[in-house]
Amino acid sequence: MALLFCDAFWGTDFMDQSGYEAILQRLHDGRHMCKDVEDLLKMRALAEEKYGRDLVAIARKAEGQTEIGTLKASFDKLKAEIEKTGNLHIQLSERIKEEVQKIELFREHQKEQRKKLEEIIEKLQKPKMVLHKKTIESKKLYEQRCKEADEAEQAVGKKTNVTTSTHRQSEKVMNRVRLCRQAANLAEKQYRWNVDQLEKTCQDWESTYRSACEVFQQQESERINMLRCVLWDHCNLLSMQCVSDDDSYEEVRNILEQCDIITDNNTFIKMKKTGCRPPAPIEFQCYPDVDTNGGVGNVETNRLSVMLPRISFSGYPEAGSNLCVTYTPAQQSGGVTEEKYLVSYDFKAQEDDELSVSRGQVVTITEQGEDGWWRAWRDGISGLVPGTYLTKISQHSTRLAAAHPECNPIK
Repeated sequence: MALLFCDAFWGTDFMDQSGYEAILQRLHDGRHMCKDVEDLLKMRALAEEKYGRDLVAIARKAEGQTEIGTLKASFDKLKAEIEKTGNLHIQLSERIKEEVQKIELFREHQKEQRKKLEEIIEKLQKPKMVLHKKTIESKKLYEQRCKEADEAEQAVGKKTNVTTSTHRQSEKVMNRVRLCRQAANLAEKQYRWNVDQLEKTCQDWESTYRSACEVFQQQESERINMLRCVLWDHCNLLSMQCVSDDDSYEEVRNILEQCDIITDNNTFIKMKKTGCRPPAPIEFQCYPDVDTNGGVGNVETNRLSVMLPRISFSGYPEAGSNLCVTYTPAQQSGGVTEEKYLVSYDFKAQEDDELSVSRGQVVTITEQGEDGWWRAWRDGISGLVPGTYLTKISQHSTRLAAAHPECNPIK
């Protein structure tokens, strides 16, 4: 059950204004509450605006231009969504400022309406107080005159019992009684008139006060409802902003789901690849044994001459002399130069176009690539081997290596 202001804020006596003052204090506190809500929303609007501008600045300042592929797309999407979120927070700030303006207009409207009612009540309050004062004074005067009249009548009774009183004295006493009674009657009439006037004034004041109480209560109801709606809308705006923020982050998550490690690595390889095979290893070459073409044939010849100084074969130098192996001219076959090379290191093929060879084997080279990979033939099989794994040999070295594998010049 709803209680009413007009049934709960009356004074304990005629001059008591505590009920009216309690209502005014409540209205005063209501104005302060409106101002407090305004200040809160203003500060929140400033915070949202600053936050939004900071987000926009962060999104625009972030670079990430060195990245490629799907990760770059995800990062760009993140920057775009951050900037979008910042703009949404700036828009939220503007909406909050609009709510502040509504509260200000509402507060000013209530202030004007309340001020008019307060002026009306004050105009009725002053005459009521004046009439009340006059009524109280006329009551006191009436009581005093009645008392004087009673005393005068009592004095007449006493005089009549005294035989010594003269006729003149009796008339004097009676005249006094009559005058006192007339004064009492006049005081009674004035007192009654003041009471009647005060009653009329009180009725007007009470009627106006009841109406004012109803308006004040209506204002309070509107104020509470307005602030409740404003705060409710404010929470809704914040919730919507949270949902918008989450939607933006969800967009980024969707792009991140498309971010693929293999795709990015493949993109980088296709864009920046420099070679499909590692470079051939660099071997040690003794300076005196390097020929004019950069080969290492003399190195192998010297090593053979040191290892086999006294071995003699038919068609080779006699024992006791240094073994001297010379290069023979390259054989020409079908217009392609073929040269014999001795395998210096084991090599295991890793690609389909490569040829596995072992240390000590002899292969035929038909093509020397500029990238260090040479095409070799062995046992009717062709494939690529690293050129640095091979040592050019002559026909004599080939025969020697085949006859005496334990004296292979390659260690």
